[in-house]
Amino acid sequence: MPPGPAAGGSEITLYGLDRHGLDRLNSAAPGAAEAALLACCGSRRWARRLADLRPYPDLRTLLNTAEHAARGLAPADLAEALADETVPQHLLTGPGATEATRGALRQAQAAYEARFGHVFVLCLDGSRPEDALDRALAALRARLASTPAQEAAVTAAELARLARGRLTRLAPDTPPMRPRTARPCGT
Repeated sequence: MPPGPAAGGSEITLYGLDRHGLDRLNSAAPGAAEAALLACCGSRRWARRLADLRPYPDLRTLLNTAEHAARGLAPADLAEALADETVPQHLLTGPGATEATRGALRQAQAAYEARFGHVFVLCLDGSRPEDALDRALAALRARLASTPAQEAAVTAAELARLARGRLTRLAPDTPPMRPRTARPCGT
């Protein structure tokens, strides 16, 4: 069962039953909002900044604020966010995942981590599930040829894209559900 109202106050947690979408994020207790935002990007500084700047009038404002906050992250903040990322397991078990492609992906990931010192991140939002593994493998191979500075820029951009997609799923820009009132016919 979702958590209820915060003790001693009228704030509700992010998953309160009487809220929907962006309204839940805006009205969540500060700690609940920050924890939910950390699931979108593992940088505490980023999540705290977004939680502190609430309420957001619409999803566009939230996404623009998130992008601005991501540009201001220090290398330590990016490292913290990367440490929170993992390789999506659906890539290894999804359509088109043969033993050969799974092995190639694992090998390329190991080479990437050895070269750059962190997990490979790639936003696959909008990719068809049957294309995701091949796209990830191709991107991994291409990015292995990057310089560390080039890869740092691409990695930061991919983290921002991942956060954007996760925010969109966390707090969709939908109005809160309101009870319907009965209207007489013909009005």
